[in-house]
Parts: sequence; C-alpha cells; structure tokens
Amino acid sequence: MNQSSMEERFRYDCSGRWFKGNLHMHTTRSDGRLTLAEASALYAERGYDFISITDHRVPFIGAECDEKLPIMILDGIELDGRDDQGSGYHVVCIGNVGGISRDMDLMEALEKARSQGSLLIWAHPYASGNTVEEGLRHGFHGIEMYNYSCESGLGKGHSSYHWDSILRQQVDMLGFATDDIHFFEGLPPQVGGWIMVNAPELTPETILASIRQGNFYSSSGPDFKVIYIEKVNRIVAETTPIVHARLVGPGGAGKWKAEVDLGDVTETHFRIPDDWPFARLEIEDAFGKKAWSNSLLKSER
Repeated sequence: MNQSSMEERFRYDCSGRWFKGNLHMHTTRSDGRLTLAEASALYAERGYDFISITDHRVPFIGAECDEKLPIMILDGIELDGRDDQGSGYHVVCIGNVGGISRDMDLMEALEKARSQGSLLIWAHPYASGNTVEEGLRHGFHGIEMYNYSCESGLGKGHSSYHWDSILRQQVDMLGFATDDIHFFEGLPPQVGGWIMVNAPELTPETILASIRQGNFYSSSGPDFKVIYIEKVNRIVAETTPIVHARLVGPGGAGKWKAEVDLGDVTETHFRIPDDWPFARLEIEDAFGKKAWSNSLLKSER
C-alpha cells in the first residue's frame, strides 16, 4: 500500500478567516464569580469571536438559553471524577452535551458525551497529576497543553510533555490553550490562553468542524497568519513579530531558529524529517509569549 505524502497529510487550510475563542470558563452556574451575561460580555469586549461555557457538571445548551448574549457560545460542560481504575480526571466536553446530569459518575457522563459526538478535551493533566498512560485511556480528542489559570495560580499550566508523548502514538491528538477562568475575587479578570480557528464563517457548525479537523492553533500572545507546506516537506509560517521558532518532534528531536538581536522576524520555515512520527510548530515573541500549532501532519487514513 502506498503511503500518503506529507503534502496530502498536511493539516492546515488557511483559506478561511481566523476566529478567536476560549473553550474553558466558569460562571455562577457552578464555581465562577461572574454571571453568564457578565462573563460573555467580558470576552466580547476583549475581541473574542466565540467562547464555550463549561461549568462543572452543569451543561450549557444554547438552544435552551433565554438570555440574549453578546458573543457566540458553544455548548459545553466540564466533567470531573474518577474512572473505573481509580484515576481522577477533569474533562472539558464541547458540543452535544444534552442529557448529562449531576448525578452521573464520570464514566457514565463520559460515555453519554462520547455517544452524542461531543469533543472530549483532557483538562490540565499536569495540575491534575495525571500520567501519560492515563491520557491514553479514554479516547480523548484533545488535551489542554496550556491552561492559563493553572499556570498563573499553580505554576502547573504547561502540559507539553503529556501532549508530545501522546503524539508519538496518536498523531491526531489536538492541543488546546485555554483560560479556565473563574473570575475569583482578588484576581484580575485577565485572559491568557486561547485558540484561533480558521473557518469559512462564524457559526457553531463551522467552528466545531474546523476544531475537529485541527484547523486551529493555540496562543498566549503571537499569531500565525498562515501555515503552508511546499516542496514535499518544507513548512512555512508567516507570523506576527517573533524572536524564536521551533519545529518540535518526538523525544529529544527538534529544530530551532532564533533572532538574537530581538529583531522583527515574521516568516520562518523548516523541513520535516521523514522519520519523525509527528512535528508541530512553536513560536515565541519578545515577551516570552508563545503560540503552538497542532501536529502539522494528519494520521494516515
């Protein structure tokens, strides 16, 4: 059987528009301090195009919401609890979360979400003390590789090790940056982790479809303007000004470029080695803020 070429497996299609969103946040419906209206207004004022409300064990279903809100909101919920082997998890579920109730244990709620086609994101594995093996157990579609609240509050928001370890076996595991904001008293309502989705238009259907395809990147600061492949295996990215660019591969494998005089670099390129099971792009600006692509190549179909 002939293997697909890198160009055929390339994940990104940047022909649409970029839309900014946050997929993990809490309101007074669970343990957040702001109401649904207040929280959605805050993100609208900061230029976001969409959010998902993911209160603990309380599903947000837009079709059942009577409030007129200033931003597009995707259905969501955050599940938590222990699985049938005693491991504790937090799981963000996006889309198709109806029928999930507080009285369900984690396994029952996960099965309900999965059977309905919900997108399952393994939340803050470093802060939760999860192992890589636990992340392979339940067929998650993605992982929070950066959680702003866990990083700012606990110093445990980066889960790149978990992500890269799983990518060696599951190249389609998607990586998400989120806020996980609760608007706690005494903490500024800052936003620090988001995704940029490339889609033809801003509707729940098109945004969710692009997210499922991995046609998005995550950021805490800089932006990818376009990512494309040429000449078989040459990856090119046009960006906002950056000082570091990295092609991250398996184990200790990687390539990097740096601008030591902190000049404005707005384009970078790398060649993906044939023997890498995955490769992803990471860029960093002069303030130490980063952005992360998904695995640039999809799995063989």
